[in-house]
Amino acid sequence: QVQLVESGGGSVQAGGSLRLSCAASGFTFSSSAMRWYRQAPGKERELVARISSAGDSTNYADSVKGRFTISRENAKNTVYLQMNSLKPADTAVYYCSAIVGDLWRREYEYWGQGTQVTVSS
Repeated sequence: QVQLVESGGGSVQAGGSLRLSCAASGFTFSSSAMRWYRQAPGKERELVARISSAGDSTNYADSVKGRFTISRENAKNTVYLQMNSLKPADTAVYYCSAIVGDLWRREYEYWGQGTQVTVSS
């Protein structure tokens, strides 16, 4: 079955950096677009970044443009989120998701369990 396991979260001071990883299994990773979301306490889940299956197209939320970079290594079934110049407003649980298609071209989104990122001022 589809499994997504995030890692790399932690506590960091404002201005610092973290690199999140998401290890995927149970589906054809190289055929699936991937996304990173985040959810802060009391707020709705927010799409942070997304990357195409080949890695040649990326999009970012305005709040993270120029600071975060999404990338992937299809040979390792892993997607990354490099986060620089972190701000307290970036504090949230970060989730990766996979867009997986079936034989009838229906698409489903699967989620990992999340990893906590805490940025202190």
